[in-house]
Amino acid sequence: MNLIRPVSDLRNKFADISKTVHETKQPVFLTKNGFGDMVVMSMEAYENLQFESEVYFKLKEAEYEAEMTNKRFSPKEVLKNMREAIGETENV
Repeated sequence: MNLIRPVSDLRNKFADISKTVHETKQPVFLTKNGFGDMVVMSMEAYENLQFESEVYFKLKEAEYEAEMTNKRFSPKEVLKNMREAIGETENV
């Protein structure tokens, strides 16, 4: 459920909003004159959102590439390429 508060609460009840976003890990939507104006969230929630967005983007990119080519890799090939990318030998 979205937490919606007037933007004046940011000034008048900042500590309460801060506590809410950290405890619930959810954003608080702020309204101005009855319309959506801003979203406040904890740094942790923001970083998680950024990470999820990046993962989603990379998955969409991989899906597009899979549609454009018939080339496929076996699990062994993937593991070998990953080890080479991080500079690890296969005997580990």
